Amino acid sequence: MRISMNLGGDAIARPGTPADIVAEAIQAEQDGFPAAWTVHFTRAADALTSIAVAGSRTRRIELGVGIVPSYPRHPLALAQQAATTGVFCGGRLTLGVGVSHKPVIEGLLGIPYASPAAHMREYLQVLVPLLQGEEVSFAGQFYTVNGGFAVAGATPVSVVVGALGPKMVDVAGEFSDGTVTWLAGPRGLEADIVPGLSRAAARAGRPAPRVIAGVPVAVCHDPEQGRTQVAETFARYGGLENYRNLFAREGISSVAEVAVVGTEADVEKQLRRLAEAGATELWPAVFPIGDDIPASMRRTRTLLAELGPEL
Repeated sequence: MRISMNLGGDAIARPGTPADIVAEAIQAEQDGFPAAWTVHFTRAADALTSIAVAGSRTRRIELGVGIVPSYPRHPLALAQQAATTGVFCGGRLTLGVGVSHKPVIEGLLGIPYASPAAHMREYLQVLVPLLQGEEVSFAGQFYTVNGGFAVAGATPVSVVVGALGPKMVDVAGEFSDGTVTWLAGPRGLEADIVPGLSRAAARAGRPAPRVIAGVPVAVCHDPEQGRTQVAETFARYGGLENYRNLFAREGISSVAEVAVVGTEADVEKQLRRLAEAGATELWPAVFPIGDDIPASMRRTRTLLAELGPEL
């Protein structure tokens, strides 16, 4: 399991500017991380635009965006934007897509949150070939697309899917390069997500899938204090049905039980458990504990850098 770095503060409820994402990508490359990821929030800045700038300011580090909601964006339009961003990244971009959540899609955007797995199945059959440079001829329930586009200098863009439930995991394995999860713990990865993803990929004749596990991570002296901070910082996720269902399958009741928190030795042990469960990459949402925020963040980043690009 390789260890990446998080960019930006939206995931940890500490929003920054697009320029912060660029600066953090440059720093992550200098610190030796092989990849870095940023979230896309519907109520925040456009992540692909920020990553395009970050790609033009870095040379080696792979850059990922997760999760861009599919319902508001036609797959051809998203493919065009991602291909353009990929040029600025020099072929180092991974695009994460997902269906988001009903309160966002219906409540904020007024778009019916209908048949999410079936919707994503069609979406990927348009998006993925386009990002491989192919023309598409597709007619389905949700999309009818005939044609493609050309972006000079574009190279194929890897696509992963935000998949937590069994239906979406099956779609991700069949039509994409893998999954990027958020708040999935080792039990859920090992018992449900990784086996389901691998079976679907094998049926489709696809390579072994990528499994990017996104979890809150913090090194601290007092794990109980750390988990209390997790419960406060990430409380909003407990109100979303998709995460409540995930927690039920995991056998837990809150984000605090899935976060990676504790001393350096504790955190390393928990990360190794994620690797054993089948995660191929860690996306750590590093968050602060205590009053000295810079020192807390620095302590966690230092450990992750010391553990190396491969755990």
